[in-house]
Amino acid sequence: MSRMDAVLARVDAGMAETEKRLDDWLRIASISAQPDHAADCRKAAAFCRDELAELGFTARVADTPGLPVTIAHHPGPGGNAPHLLYYGHYDVQPPDPLELWNSPPFEPTVVEGKLGRRVVARGAVDDKGQMAMWLAAFRAWHAETGTLPCKVSVLIEGEEEVGSAHLADFIRAHRDELKADIVVISDTNMWDIDTPAIAVSLRGMLNLQIDLKASSRDLHSGLYGGSALNPINALATVLGQVRDGDGRIQIPGFYDGIRETPAAQLEQWKSLGFSEQRFLGDLGLSVPTGETGRTALERIWARPTADINGIWGGYQGVGAKTVIAAEAGAKISFRLVPGQDPAKILTAFKQFVKERVPADAKLEFTVFGQSPGIEIATDSRFMREAIAALSDEYGKQAAMIGSGGSIPVVETFQRELGLDSLLMGFGLEDDQVHSPNEKFELRCLHQGARSHARLLGRLGA
Repeated sequence: MSRMDAVLARVDAGMAETEKRLDDWLRIASISAQPDHAADCRKAAAFCRDELAELGFTARVADTPGLPVTIAHHPGPGGNAPHLLYYGHYDVQPPDPLELWNSPPFEPTVVEGKLGRRVVARGAVDDKGQMAMWLAAFRAWHAETGTLPCKVSVLIEGEEEVGSAHLADFIRAHRDELKADIVVISDTNMWDIDTPAIAVSLRGMLNLQIDLKASSRDLHSGLYGGSALNPINALATVLGQVRDGDGRIQIPGFYDGIRETPAAQLEQWKSLGFSEQRFLGDLGLSVPTGETGRTALERIWARPTADINGIWGGYQGVGAKTVIAAEAGAKISFRLVPGQDPAKILTAFKQFVKERVPADAKLEFTVFGQSPGIEIATDSRFMREAIAALSDEYGKQAAMIGSGGSIPVVETFQRELGLDSLLMGFGLEDDQVHSPNEKFELRCLHQGARSHARLLGRLGA
């Protein structure tokens, strides 16, 4: 039996323990958006520290002005072994609405699904389950050899779900400590449960809130309607002009700098056989939206978007109340692609809104986060070895995909440390990320752990 086979056998034999450790982590309600869960977030960071310390890492919980991070280092075998920096996040989204969960969100429950056993809990796939994979790979290598085949550092944050407001400063302040050859991240998806994938592009994000205020108090719509400014009407009118009938965003300069997706990349995506009809049908939808003249995967992975994520104002209770509200608000997000400048788009959007609201409207803009789109080099040794590791595990070539989501820290690692990231994820499109009944297929957990063990072995060879 080769050393690699022995390590994989350790992964297989340890899956029950891996699942138990993951369950213990999932029970910690580490909700970064809610201050009442700050202690849970610190508990989750300490859980990471203790897991790593068991495996020979020098590990600690480090404070930031917000929630703490876990940082750890393993010397590996010495010599010229590459240095890998693993990144993840222990924080999770709020579980609301609770009534839509089939089981308590922080009581991990294993159920049978169409693909086999799955664990249902908040954080199951985003991102505790995906970190549990590489922790299991570390554990197997440590058990078999007493060390790891590469030098390894780990950085686990607690504010990813709220914009990672303090992470860039932390990375900048610890630049020397975090020097490495590549960043390894599992926070993305496979193509399907039989086809592994590596994400080679990520959309960026601009996330903000608009508050529009008008009169000094709520008004009787019979006495004032037709004369007084209605802020809900005004805000809805402006936001309705952001996109035209063809799905094109109308903010001046919005598309400046965008590069067309290469034809070869579009052909590779076409070969994946994506069915938008099935993709939407699983959600109870049937009619695609977005830019006309673009393929489905191009719209999802390589084109920018603008979405209203929340809108409010006026009476929300049962029955009628004929009132003109004093103020209204909305939350807006833009998914951005490489070539777009988030700061320029923010300036242009503010101007777009200001030019279209009535004179008495008082506007406030609150920005929650912004990051550019990312492209990742595909010709490095690390990428080649990752493709080979996945091929060894799954018996087929990994799909090179885009990701419509945003992982802002990838850009931070590029900017602050000069490091590319290897985005080797094992989620599935139906994992219900950020939704009730979030789940992670235990087959993905198992094969993901084996894939990470293979990657370590190939890079350390």
